[in-house]
Amino acid sequence: MGCGFVTCGPNEALVVSGCCYGKPLLVPGGRVFVWPIVQQVQKISLNTMTLQVESPTVYTSQGVPISVTGIAQVKIQGQNEEMLSTACEQFLGKDEDEIHNIALVTLEGHQRAIMGSMTVEEIYKDRKKFSKEVFEVASSDLVNMGITVVSYTLKDIRDDEGYLKALGMARTAEVKRDARIGEAEARRDAQIREAIAEEQRMASRFLNDADIAKSQRDFELKKAAYDVEVQTKKAEAEMAFELQAAKTKQRIMEEQMQVKVIERGQEIAVQAQEMVRREKELDATVRRPADAEKYRLEKIAEANKLRLVLEAEAEAEAIRIRGEAEAFAIEAKAKAEANQMAKKAAAWNEYGNAAMVDMMLETLPKVAAEIAAPLSQAKKITMVSSGNGVVGAEKLTEEVLNIVTRVPELVKTLAGVDIVKSVHAA
Repeated sequence: MGCGFVTCGPNEALVVSGCCYGKPLLVPGGRVFVWPIVQQVQKISLNTMTLQVESPTVYTSQGVPISVTGIAQVKIQGQNEEMLSTACEQFLGKDEDEIHNIALVTLEGHQRAIMGSMTVEEIYKDRKKFSKEVFEVASSDLVNMGITVVSYTLKDIRDDEGYLKALGMARTAEVKRDARIGEAEARRDAQIREAIAEEQRMASRFLNDADIAKSQRDFELKKAAYDVEVQTKKAEAEMAFELQAAKTKQRIMEEQMQVKVIERGQEIAVQAQEMVRREKELDATVRRPADAEKYRLEKIAEANKLRLVLEAEAEAEAIRIRGEAEAFAIEAKAKAEANQMAKKAAAWNEYGNAAMVDMMLETLPKVAAEIAAPLSQAKKITMVSSGNGVVGAEKLTEEVLNIVTRVPELVKTLAGVDIVKSVHAA
């Protein structure tokens, strides 16, 4: 194994010994650099251990056998270097179960010792005292091993002789007796207080009734005087109210007449405004739109008239230009044709029969092609033979040649030129 860092969790401590250390190096929950061979590293657990401390059939100071079960939480103290060093001396190389058994045996011994020094009643009634004494004695002993007692609690007390049950029965009877006595005393005191309260209530009621009667009498007398004064004031108020009502009614009628006059005047003003509004509405909806439409139609008519004049002028100009162009084209064409005819005439006069033969030879293939063109468009040809002469394609070729040989005769008939003689002469 090469040299390097060794780490441990927060529930462990590293113990490094060997070269460079006069005493072991303790590292709780961290890491340390270790040289192999010359240094040795070990781990010790710092986990909290839960111990169930059983002490069966232990005789108390009165000689009564009882059994006790306690629960203790212990752990190796890693924050105190001295206690951690002591724990390493005691437990290094041991597993957690061995440490657990050592602490359990120690606690069980102290628990038995405390049970033998106390009575059953003390243990049963004052569990806190028993737990405190076991905790203090065990802590002072286990601290010498580097172990801290985190907590100790008395879980259960039991006996096989029925002693605890008898204590419970006696205490239960005592409590029941005290409860019955307390209930009787409370009932007596309640009745006495109830009688006194009733007496006070009746006296208060009589006194209250007398005060009520006196107050009622004073109230009636004052009420009669108030009624007279109220009736007088009421009559005066009614008369004043009727007078005031008449005055108010007259004023209301006058104001109503005034309101009607104002309303009539406002109606007249509204009607006048309505007439003005209708006049303006008629002007806006009829007259002005009619004038606008008239103006629009006049402008449209003027525009159409101008457009027709311009179109007529443009058309006349176009006809004139087109006539001039056509006349120029006709004149140019006539000149070109006349020139061409003159050249042809000069050429024919110059070449004579040779030119005609050349034109003939040049035209015959075209004539033959035109003659054969209808035949090339035919999808099907049916030929009937009389038994004499050729048939098939040869027959068709012969027919085409016969037509071609008749072309000179046609030219002679139409133009008066004998092409055959011209050819022989040439």
